[in-house]
Amino acid sequence: MTRDSTDLFGDLLGPVSARRVVPVLVPLPAPKAYSYAVPDGMAVEPGSIVQVPLGPRLVVGVVWDGDDDGSVDAKKLKTIEKAFDCPPLTRDMRTFLDWVAAYTVTPPGLVARMALRAPAAFDPEPMVEALRLTEMRPERMTAARERVIAAASDGFSWTRSGLAHAAGTSSSVIEGLTQQGVFETVFMAPPPVVALPDPDFTAPRLEGPQKDAAADLLAAVEEGGFSVSLIDGITGSGKTEVYFEAIAATLRAGKQVLILLPEIALTSSFLERFQDRFGAKPAEWHSDLAPRTREKVWRQVTTGTVRVVAGARSALFLPFEELGLIIVDEEHDPAYKQEDRVFYNARDMAVVRGRITGFPVVLVSATPSLESRVNGDVGRYKPIHLPTRFGDAALPRLGVVDMRQHPPARGGFLSPVLLNQVGKAVERGEQALLFLNRRGYAPLTLCRVCGHRFQCPDCSSWLVEHRFRGQIQCHQCGYSERTPEACPECGTLDHLVACGPGVERIAEEVERHFPEARTIVLSSDLMGVKRLRLELEAITRGEADIVIGTQLVAKGHNFPLMTLVGIVDADLGLANGDPRAAERTFQLLSQVTGRAGRTGLKSLGLLQTYQPQHPVMQAIVSGDADAFYDREIAEREKALLPPFGRLASLIVSADTRQDAEGHARGLRMAAPRTEGISILGPAEAPLALVRGRHRFRLLVHGRRNSDMQAFVKAMIAAGPKERGSISVQLDIDPQSFL
Repeated sequence: MTRDSTDLFGDLLGPVSARRVVPVLVPLPAPKAYSYAVPDGMAVEPGSIVQVPLGPRLVVGVVWDGDDDGSVDAKKLKTIEKAFDCPPLTRDMRTFLDWVAAYTVTPPGLVARMALRAPAAFDPEPMVEALRLTEMRPERMTAARERVIAAASDGFSWTRSGLAHAAGTSSSVIEGLTQQGVFETVFMAPPPVVALPDPDFTAPRLEGPQKDAAADLLAAVEEGGFSVSLIDGITGSGKTEVYFEAIAATLRAGKQVLILLPEIALTSSFLERFQDRFGAKPAEWHSDLAPRTREKVWRQVTTGTVRVVAGARSALFLPFEELGLIIVDEEHDPAYKQEDRVFYNARDMAVVRGRITGFPVVLVSATPSLESRVNGDVGRYKPIHLPTRFGDAALPRLGVVDMRQHPPARGGFLSPVLLNQVGKAVERGEQALLFLNRRGYAPLTLCRVCGHRFQCPDCSSWLVEHRFRGQIQCHQCGYSERTPEACPECGTLDHLVACGPGVERIAEEVERHFPEARTIVLSSDLMGVKRLRLELEAITRGEADIVIGTQLVAKGHNFPLMTLVGIVDADLGLANGDPRAAERTFQLLSQVTGRAGRTGLKSLGLLQTYQPQHPVMQAIVSGDADAFYDREIAEREKALLPPFGRLASLIVSADTRQDAEGHARGLRMAAPRTEGISILGPAEAPLALVRGRHRFRLLVHGRRNSDMQAFVKAMIAAGPKERGSISVQLDIDPQSFL
């Protein structure tokens, strides 16, 4: 390009320095937004979703709040390539993303990335070709043509397939009428992903305690503004029906609703219950959705076309047009904690999102988290209690099976007491559930001759045998190999022994005792989500006698014929150093035993345990949840553990043990001296090797009012820099201690 032509270009466009400059947040771990020039004729505002050059590629970003700081010469700035025809992220949404980034000590671009997970949805959906009835009529009228014309005479536009279906005819009839001018081609907006829910579609069926609870909840919702209600009700008490009334009130007020569920991909029964109440299903949002469906849901949420979303934790970052209520069902569930890239608890962040925008949040659980229970006790949350089951349903009678007095037969894991009750349930035509929170056939395989144990080559964990698939597999990294016939250490054949039970091994034992019974094994590694949904529906219809499952059976399912629940190893969750071990065991076992007797049939829950006097077992069997919570709250308060203190976890990993340990020690040495905050470690993490990387852990402990974020940031800033293979993973308010 010649000098003259360059000058001419400058005259036409004006100097770059005169252009408007805006900060753009890009989906990268950068500490702040980058500055970009806005080309002439392009209109952008804070929240606008744009495409910008970043190095050699184009990326999606969001115009952020604030002005350019002038640190970069405007002449050197790159220009925004495109502004998408998409509603901008609202100010409240941007404030929420900034808050999450600051609280979790995460680069804001990575947090914003979670709100931009459907790039194909940023442009408007294409219009749909449709047909509209004209004044013309066909030369020859047939019965099929009469039906088509009658169906289209409502004045609305129809798609070809929709009209053919409504008239009960083939598409060729539609095509023939179109060629004769009976229909004209028009274009209309794409149909919504789901129909609009009707808050008055079905009158609510509430009684006694449910009516009172619904009235309390509606008072909080209709009052407007921010509030948090905690619905604490035993399993089967009608909690869902109660919060459906809050949803109905929100829809009548013209607002959108978000329902968070820990396992939305598996809860088809919930979607059906919602449809029965509101006449339409909510839009789903989870990782198992087809990409095209996710894009449509994302777009229609931003435009307000979708009024209710039921989703997994990531749905919290959907950019709703006018969100007015968040429900967090099973709020205690660990699945709400994300432990990848951005470490956050969706339950807590839902409360934050409600506070920022000023709308109600409802937490729901039969076994609330200790944090929520304390917040209810001190008045931060409004407690709403449901003490009885809905209708005539009674709670199951619960008991412990002392395995010291009633041991299983040699080579088995089911006590004669439990087997006897399973047989009685099957004889009555009812269902039994055997719960064991261990996937696979056995958690450990060893050689009976030399003692060799099969361990993952990349992780410090044993390989789990999956006999149905003929593999041994690592549940940390996914490594697998064919189950060997001979010991790789000593070469001995047929001397490998499986130690301990998994659900597959329990299924094998059940089939020996009840060969005629219809048995289903429910485990996430045996089948995909679609297959699991089908299996759950089959159980609901009574097409199984004995169900053997892992923790996914505790996710709020309603099995009408389930009258016996047996916990194979009630002690399993108590044998680790997790400060929440007792709480989680109590929650899980309570939820599982709550699957029994939900439709009024007399039911029984049995817990096989070697510790029948443990407070968790006694609390479950006695039904005295208050005593358990009081004890756990007192223990936490004494130790200044959450919610009376704060924790932060740092996992330092590297290709070599020496590098990981050295970096962790360097961070410890660089920590500021702050009153009320102490550091434990570094020590090898319980899972010291994962995917070939050595791991050391630092645990930061502080008082409730400690500025944990400032402390951790100061420690990382003053400590050694991450070099080579070294990586530091930070988790504020950790839920996992592995």
